Amino acid sequence: MTEPATQRVLTQPALADLADTAAVSRWVRSGDVRLHVLDHGPDDGVPLLIVPGITSPAIAMDFVARELTDLVRPLVLDVRGRGLSDSGDAYDLGTYAADVAAVIDGLGLERPLVLGHSMGARIAAVAATRLALRGTVLVDPPMSGPGRGPYPTTLEAFLGQLDQARRGTDADEVARSWPRWPRREQELRARWMSSISRDAVIATHAGFESEDFFATWPAVPAPTVLIHGGDSPVVTAAGAKEAAEANPRASVVEVPGTGHMVFWDDPAAALSAARGALQSLL
Repeated sequence: MTEPATQRVLTQPALADLADTAAVSRWVRSGDVRLHVLDHGPDDGVPLLIVPGITSPAIAMDFVARELTDLVRPLVLDVRGRGLSDSGDAYDLGTYAADVAAVIDGLGLERPLVLGHSMGARIAAVAATRLALRGTVLVDPPMSGPGRGPYPTTLEAFLGQLDQARRGTDADEVARSWPRWPRREQELRARWMSSISRDAVIATHAGFESEDFFATWPAVPAPTVLIHGGDSPVVTAAGAKEAAEANPRASVVEVPGTGHMVFWDDPAAALSAARGALQSLL
């Protein structure tokens, strides 16, 4: 059963965050689902569609996108069930990839680059096997799946964070879970976490363990770059080695000292790695 729409909440302070970004809201339909995209411009730049992770609305990656506008035209997707996008009745990788296709078609993005983090990296991998893309950057994709270990963050942990957000949380409480993050990003998570669908999190987390990244990854065409955190429990050293062997056309880049939340753990180093990856694809 689909959760009541009232379980997703956006407060006025959260909506006011949109006034602090130079991005323009764009809207696209994917079937019956309305998808929201933050377009950072410039209009004549090479389009880069950014697909965030399981509990990251588009605004959460504003600090990444705004540092790339001299290089590309970043557009950040509110993945279905997050931010301003509608909830849906399915949250599998095929459905998510169809949403990416709808955004590319609906906004007239010609041979875009796609960068995904975590869940978004898995989505980018599937999209790359179906669409005519200029290239892809996959940042710390979950490598859990059938016959592999569980995803390191439990479903209960995610749902606990959603419950905190819906009763009302703040940056100090977020910092207990994510102490390394910049203060602004802790504040944004506190304000926007309640916009995320519980059903989307439950279904996506289940997909982390029922859908195999390595069933898709070897078919991801070049050029593609896989970036991973040096201390990530999601893409371990063994996982990075397996990824390099499974798709020898790919470049594999480590960001030392970062965990799974690569951009948030060390924004400068992660942005440098992302810029280098994008420059290699342009």
